[in-house]
Amino acid sequence: MMQSVNCHCGSQSSLALCCGPLISGERVAANPEQLMRSRYSAFCMGQANYLIETHHPSQRRDDDMQSLQTTIDANNWQGLQVVSTQMTGLAEGDVEFVAYCGDSLEDQLHERSRFVKENGQWYYLDGEILSPRTPGRNEPCWCGSTRKFKRCHG
Repeated sequence: MMQSVNCHCGSQSSLALCCGPLISGERVAANPEQLMRSRYSAFCMGQANYLIETHHPSQRRDDDMQSLQTTIDANNWQGLQVVSTQMTGLAEGDVEFVAYCGDSLEDQLHERSRFVKENGQWYYLDGEILSPRTPGRNEPCWCGSTRKFKRCHG
């Protein structure tokens, strides 16, 4: 992974310093938000194996690889916005996010994901799909332009 390539998760850091080491297995996520961001990057990069490895073992199914590949192929991920992160216990946390997967504001996945930590490893447990979210006028635009929403797609 090239250090000059920006990470897909929107951190403004390089892929090599952000999600890359997690996806390659060099290190594990330190918290639920870091795991969620790395999973988003894995979707962008087509890394279905990482998505399966970081999905809680109790939630895995035999057809995971096929359904993940279908999702990866069907979406053109455009940007990620973390709405909130909350620790709900010592080894449990929630991350609410919006992942934009098309050319318009309506093409989005707004989800509150649950994560658990077992044996030093964070796992995605499950998620609740939420209503589409419109960014506030002064929030960064969903498209990643670094402009405010009102000056870009608002």
